[in-house]
Amino acid sequence: MRVFSCGHCGQAVYFDNVVCENCNNALGFDPDLLRMLTLYPDGAGRLVTRTSRDGSRVYCANYDHQVCNWLVPEEREGSLCLSCGLNRTIPDLTVPSNVERWFVFEKAKRWLIYGLRRLGLPVDTAGVYDGGTPLAFDIVADAKTGHDSGLITLNLAEADPSVREQVREDMDEPYRTLLGHVRHESGHYYWQSLICDSPWLTRFRELFGDERADYQQALATYHQNRPPADWARNYISAYATAHPWEDWAESWAHYLHMVEALETACDYRIEPRLPKSKLRPSLFSMSFSDPYRASGAKALIDKWVPLALAMNSLNRSMGLSDFYPFVVSPTASEKLEFIHSVINTVRAGRRQALHRA
Repeated sequence: MRVFSCGHCGQAVYFDNVVCENCNNALGFDPDLLRMLTLYPDGAGRLVTRTSRDGSRVYCANYDHQVCNWLVPEEREGSLCLSCGLNRTIPDLTVPSNVERWFVFEKAKRWLIYGLRRLGLPVDTAGVYDGGTPLAFDIVADAKTGHDSGLITLNLAEADPSVREQVREDMDEPYRTLLGHVRHESGHYYWQSLICDSPWLTRFRELFGDERADYQQALATYHQNRPPADWARNYISAYATAHPWEDWAESWAHYLHMVEALETACDYRIEPRLPKSKLRPSLFSMSFSDPYRASGAKALIDKWVPLALAMNSLNRSMGLSDFYPFVVSPTASEKLEFIHSVINTVRAGRRQALHRA
């Protein structure tokens, strides 16, 4: 995530801020411009951005519920932003605790969509290949988190950290966050819209395996037997061993983790330096200014490894769990390279389509 600043006073602000702590002006994020904008009272009780060549912006309708800080064009006042507009079902707001839990999920979803937009991936339209369906979300109680035909269902209970920690222990997972959840589930969506019935399918099967293997049986076998002892040689996580779809979704989520965290590190000029005897000198410098436009997954991984090791060391110094409790093996790297190639091809194709239009 980039480091944003207040358009009024220049103070550094966070992606989720609605007010600048320095000048007290209202803030909102524009998902079209991918910028944080300052809003001002217009004399009629509204908060509006100042007019520019891109027009004025106002808050998403869900700002009234205090769950969203994204903006929409002024002519669409009262409508939902790109992120909130993807919701098919929201929690029952007559239950007071549901508003706070909904807010937690919306934060994670906005971080996901920011990353997808930066990667140039389709978000609010059907998939790239014929038969695709638009991405949508159900955020509901008493449901199992998962993806089905473009619809990502999120279990409201997991907004509670204690519930999430219990599930993490039950599943024997070293890492479990809401953002990790939505990134993983988005991987299932983009497999359906980018890989299924596409020219990429043959290479996918070479790397990840044949997805036609019975999915439910594969999951049952995984939960009964757990992963093989040497799983880290070929997979990014233990759960990735369950089925080729899960291998893809886990690898996809880790790719998103990397580009997002590296963007933050680049903006803060964080360049971990490790003893030369441990890592090649080429790993010591952030040679690219935008991880979302890196030349390949290897370039990302070369920067990611020292950053993750440094962050793990910092977390351990504070008595916390590792920031990144995984190892990127050569086989996992090859899968990440494939994901990078797919994304780059899709992005280039969309640019060409826009130019033709």
